[in-house]
Amino acid sequence: MGNTVSCCVSPESSPKLPSRQPAERLEEFQTSTEVSDDNTVPYLQHISDREVPDDLALESNPSDHARASTIFLSKSQTDVRDKRKSNHINHISHKYSSCSTIFIDDSTVSQPNLKSTIKCVTLAIYYHIKKRDSERSLDIFDEKLHPLSKEPVPDDYSRIDPEHKLIYRFVRTLFSAAQLTAECAIVTLVYLERLLTYAELDICPANWKRIVLGAILLASKVWDDQAVWNVDYCQILKDITVEDMNEMERHFLELLQFNINVPASVYAKYYFDLRQLADDNNLSFPLEPLNNQRAQKLEAISRLCEDKYKELSQAALRRSFSADNLIGIQRSNAVLS
Repeated sequence: MGNTVSCCVSPESSPKLPSRQPAERLEEFQTSTEVSDDNTVPYLQHISDREVPDDLALESNPSDHARASTIFLSKSQTDVRDKRKSNHINHISHKYSSCSTIFIDDSTVSQPNLKSTIKCVTLAIYYHIKKRDSERSLDIFDEKLHPLSKEPVPDDYSRIDPEHKLIYRFVRTLFSAAQLTAECAIVTLVYLERLLTYAELDICPANWKRIVLGAILLASKVWDDQAVWNVDYCQILKDITVEDMNEMERHFLELLQFNINVPASVYAKYYFDLRQLADDNNLSFPLEPLNNQRAQKLEAISRLCEDKYKELSQAALRRSFSADNLIGIQRSNAVLS
């Protein structure tokens, strides 16, 4: 991942790039995509021209680098300390393995548990809203200007923080209707934090639904083999138009600087940080006793991994022998000559 520098973000502050208003950054980006010629044509910078120095990237963009701390986990630490004190007083019980019973969960980094993952991702979004620094936003994400339903938006919509249950129901409805995967939920959170750091925005009561929707829309297209079309989301959210969805997606991509790549190391970091968030907030992944059927399944997976490892080792050994033989032949030829 390049640099060895890492940065832990404090709960009271979000990572910051050089201060510019979000609207100015978007206008500047849109202006830079045109070249001054008789015929104005779209122009996309080479990726090397858009890269930021490694030190700044590591400090500001945890969605790009595995060594930078995730923002949501840092924001949750204040509440976690209070909950740990409460849990110590109330002596909350946990399941522990014993000689006769072993408890395990079925969630892995490659196949996370869908319900638990969505709970953790929405809890991360909840902490983003609760611990926000200010109200920086853009009109395209404002629910008052671009409502998701025909129901009137309350006058205090921008002042009341949504509860975790409300965020969970909103995301769960979209994932169930679109049949999205747990991996897509993790990528959604990556894109959300990338948007907040790249565009210097805050997710707040006025914009959280449209920002989350935009992140889900993009993640489903990038991650899932059978992507959900924008018109499909209009069938789920009956009152939103395809034109509005297209416009929001375009702005989302521009603010991400068209960087939709999610390295495997970043994905793994978000997965394990979400598990840490779940453990800190007593949202542990469901534990079930290890029975014969699950033991056989684990054994089969283990044998499969062992076979793959043996194949890789044998292939590496064959390449090593080939290299040794080549070196030996070259030395023999050198002696003979």
